[in-house]
This record gives sequence, C-alpha cells and structure tokens, in this order.
Amino acid sequence: MSTATVEETTVVDAPEPFWIRERRLGAGITVIGLIATFVFGSLAESKTARFTLSADASGAAISINGQVGAILFGLITVALGVVMLTGRARRWQTLLLSLGILAFVLSFLCWQVAGKFLPLVDTLDGSLEYALPLILGALAGVLGERSGVVNVAIEGQFLMGAFGAALVGTLATSVWAGLISAMVGGVIIAAMLAVLAIRFLVDQVVVGIVLNLFALGITGFLYERLMQPNALKYNQPPKMPEWKIPGLSHIPVIGPVLFDANLLVWLALILVPVIHLALKNTRWGLRTRAVGEHPTAADTVGVRVRGLRYVNVLLGGVIAGAGGAYFTLVSTGAFNKNMTAGAGFIALAALIFGRWTPFGALGAALFFGFAQKLAYYLSVAGSPVPNQFLNMLPYIATIIAVAGLVGRVRAPAADGVPYVKS
Repeated sequence: MSTATVEETTVVDAPEPFWIRERRLGAGITVIGLIATFVFGSLAESKTARFTLSADASGAAISINGQVGAILFGLITVALGVVMLTGRARRWQTLLLSLGILAFVLSFLCWQVAGKFLPLVDTLDGSLEYALPLILGALAGVLGERSGVVNVAIEGQFLMGAFGAALVGTLATSVWAGLISAMVGGVIIAAMLAVLAIRFLVDQVVVGIVLNLFALGITGFLYERLMQPNALKYNQPPKMPEWKIPGLSHIPVIGPVLFDANLLVWLALILVPVIHLALKNTRWGLRTRAVGEHPTAADTVGVRVRGLRYVNVLLGGVIAGAGGAYFTLVSTGAFNKNMTAGAGFIALAALIFGRWTPFGALGAALFFGFAQKLAYYLSVAGSPVPNQFLNMLPYIATIIAVAGLVGRVRAPAADGVPYVKS
C-alpha cells in the first residue's frame, strides 16, 4: 500500500507597506505644520489679530496675538500630523486631516491679520457665494460621471444658463422665468452631449470641449447682435431676492450666511445631501453606480444602461443651468461675453478633488471659494503674499490629489467609456 504525503503550506500575508495613505497624509500635515510654525511664526508681527463676528470691524471679535497664534496653530498642525504618522488613527483619518488643514489655515490667517481684522461673516458669505456655481456644476458632473459620462461641457452649460436667464428674465421681467430658462439652456447643452457621447459614441472629452466652444460662440454672437445694441430691452434681468428666515438669521456668524440668502444657496446645499442619499439608498442610485462601474453586468440584469445615462446627463444639465443663472441673476445683473471665465473647469476640478462624491465636491468647492475670497481680502489689505499665489492653491491641491500623492483618487471604472450593447 502506497502512502501519499501531503505537504502543508502556510500562506503568509504580505507585510503592510509602511507608507500607507494615512502616514503619507500625516507626513504632509507635519511638513506644512513645521512651515506654519517657523515661517509664519517668524514673519508674523506681535500685534493683535482680530476676527470679528460681524461683517465689519465693529461688534464682538475673537482676538489673539498674531505671532503667538501663528506658532500655536502651527504646533497643533504638527501634533495632528504626528498622530497620523503613527498609523494608529485610521478611524479618525478624515477628521484629523480636516483639523490639520484648518489649523494650518488659522496659522496663516494669524500671520496675515496681525495688526488688522478679518470679518468672519463677510469672509464666509463671500466664500459661499464664490463656491455656489462650483457646487452646482460639480453636482452636475457627479450625476454624469457616476453613470459613466464625462462632463467636460459644464462651462458651456453655465454660459447657456447665464444667457438664457438674462434674456428671458429681462423679457418676462421675472427672475423665476429667468431661472427656468437657465435650466433649459443647461439641458440643451446636456442633450447635445448625451446624444453625441451615448448614441454616436463620440469621444466624450472632445465633444465636451466642442460644446464649450459652441456655447461660447453662440452666446457671444447673440450678445453682440441682440443684447449689446439694446441692453435695456434684452439684458436687464431682475436680481434674485434674498430671503431671511426669522430667528435663524440671527444666529452668530452662520445665521447671516445660511439663513439670509437667495434660493440658489439653499438649492445647492439641499441637493448635496439629497443626491448623496439617493446614490446610496435608492434603486436609482444603485443602478447609477452599477452603470458607472460595470455597465455590462448591469445590462444583464435588465438595467437600461443608455437610458439611465441619458436621464442623468439631462438632470445634470438642469443643475448646471441653475448654476449659470448665478452669474446673471445673483452676481452681476447682466450677461457679458465669456462671463463664466472658466468656472465650469473649476467645477470639474472640484468634482475630481472631491472624489466624485457630492459631499466631497461641496468641500472642494468651498475650499476653492474660500481661496478666492481670501485672495481678494489680502489684496485689499496690502498683504505681501501675491493674490495669484492663493488663487492657484486649489489647482495645486487638485494636481496632488489626482497624482495619488495622498492616496488613490479613482474615477468610476466605466467613466468616459462608451457602452455598446452586445
């Protein structure tokens, strides 16, 4: 009788690499904390930095010695980075990262505001206003790209929305007619994107750029032929009113920002959790994520891949068109050629930086808006830091995120891939 010897093999798990995402983030936070401590701390004047809880220099304020604050918040940033470097705080990784960035920003502000004042209400209000179209544009991108369609045409949707809001709002003397027309303008560009990308399988990035140029050309032509010669008749839309919620609007700092605002602010802030919950907890959301990741598998279980992509791209057009209305019904009160000035591409960057999620896009858009508002404030205050440097910070952060230096940033697997039913 023969016997067979079975050799037992032991599977040994590969050791975890040292430079996991948490440690990379911790190293980055530690480095910027050291910069804040030694650079900002040494440059800051030993004068009082006042952060007023109103829109001007009057009223209550939080005061701190500028040099002490710069060093203190720099050391807090370093401490948070060191905690992340231990690799033992994975559950609190996002919170520690957010606190580290906040502490770094506060150190920078203590340096810049020493001997001056920073009105918190005005800063927060301005940051939200700059971020408003970016939030809506990024949400439009989320809807399209989570279902597999790259939306580079957000800029064109903004332009058509802004033009439609100005023209129809003026003719109808109604801000609401202007808002509806802005949504229609966004849908027109979205429909062209959907047909060319989904039905005719045109390269989605190329068609997005072409649609941006199309929107720029047609709105510029109509502006010169129609609006510029007779602005009073065609380019004087009413401004969107701001509504104050009694009681809530008197909450310090956040009350005037969130509860004394126009409809677009509330629309943007409500859409973020609504789209997040819908993507996570509804049948539509499950199908959207399935179509964006594995369209063939979704098709085999009866999901209409192309139909769902059409619906989501068109819904995105409605939201982006509303974002375009901001430029004419809220910001300037009139349409001008190329007035969006690349805001659609900034929204696309916010979408990527926010990892294709509604709340991530909101955070990125607010970060971009804060950088723009801070650049404006520092230029007025005579800061030695060039405002162009602050304006480029969000894009540097986006490049770092996309390059994977702080962890993998992955788009949906089928994003930009045309679906051909087998």
